[in-house]
Amino acid sequence: MNFRKAFSILGFMLVFAIILPVLRADELNQATRFTFSQPVEIPGRVLPAGTYFFKLADSDDRHIVRILGEDGNLIVTVFTIPRQRRGNGGDIAITLADRGATQPKAIVAWFYAGETEGHEFLYPKQVQKELAKDKQDTIVGAD
Repeated sequence: MNFRKAFSILGFMLVFAIILPVLRADELNQATRFTFSQPVEIPGRVLPAGTYFFKLADSDDRHIVRILGEDGNLIVTVFTIPRQRRGNGGDIAITLADRGATQPKAIVAWFYAGETEGHEFLYPKQVQKELAKDKQDTIVGAD
């Protein structure tokens, strides 16, 4: 009887050891799923309405973000700079700039759950100046 109990515990420990690195993978690359009901602008292009995955590139530089389609295919790689947010990090959040009725909202920054430092997208200087003047809203969601 003790042998079965010890074997069961060992089995659970083995499963836990195997699953733990998989669960931590999203934390390392901060993979986040976003669904947009309208087109959104990112540096250099406009993404049509749809579902996208944002994740950090597999590199030592934590300021390269890859945007993938729902099918997992790479759409674009963008550069970011660190951006702080208030509070303790909380949930996933995205900051959008309202560019008016004639242009899609622009993604300004993305924050991973539990992190106070996020990723501010790098736009050309003129666009950055315009975005700084636009009304910006941060949308917070559950991870």
